[in-house]
Amino acid sequence: MPAELVELSISFNEMIERLEDVFQRLSGFSADIAHELRTPITNLKTQTEVALSQSRSIEQYREVLYSNLEEYERMAKMVGDMLFLAQADNNLLKPELVKIDLEAEMRNLFDYFGAWAEEREVDLKLSGEQIYVQGDRLMIRRALSNVLSNAIRYTPAGHTINVILESSEKVATIRVKNPGPVIPAEHLDRIFERFYRMDASRQRSIEGAGLGLAIAKSIVEAHGGKIQASSTSEATEFKISLPAVGC
Repeated sequence: MPAELVELSISFNEMIERLEDVFQRLSGFSADIAHELRTPITNLKTQTEVALSQSRSIEQYREVLYSNLEEYERMAKMVGDMLFLAQADNNLLKPELVKIDLEAEMRNLFDYFGAWAEEREVDLKLSGEQIYVQGDRLMIRRALSNVLSNAIRYTPAGHTINVILESSEKVATIRVKNPGPVIPAEHLDRIFERFYRMDASRQRSIEGAGLGLAIAKSIVEAHGGKIQASSTSEATEFKISLPAVGC
């Protein structure tokens, strides 16, 4: 190849690689959506067929309807999450900015998740300083909730999740640290992708649709911040950085 075309060839190959990656992600994304929706739809179909196979009592029909309602709620949540992410992709999220006390928000979330954490024999510990950010309260709460619930889900019984609040140079930092399985380095950047799972064989009904961390990332970035993950044999840590404001 002529020397004057080498740089153009390299740029062209890099562009092709990026396009191929986008197509692979889109293909996988479509397959994941189909898989996630197929499970509740199959459950609804099966339960309805069983209910109609013979005459049943009013109480039995009521049980079937309650079970179907759970599946409808699952699908409704998934669709709502997908619409939220679609808005984020098109820069349509418009945060209603208010001053938020992150310490107070975390304590509220500790109260909310307290029963679940206690059931799993997991302790929640909050430390650090009182810090404030400017943001949409419901969005910030949703992002923090997704990260904290993820930590509770993967923390072994008898261990503690540590949430540390810090601030420096106008940056508010929330660190959520929990012991548990090490996340391999090649997976750390991808855990924020939609529907991504390190182990595809795990039961999806237990772990949800795999959108929580993707939503948290979209919310944090919509507020001018960033979210990162690191993992060692001692703990996995999610670090959220947001622009801080004064007291």
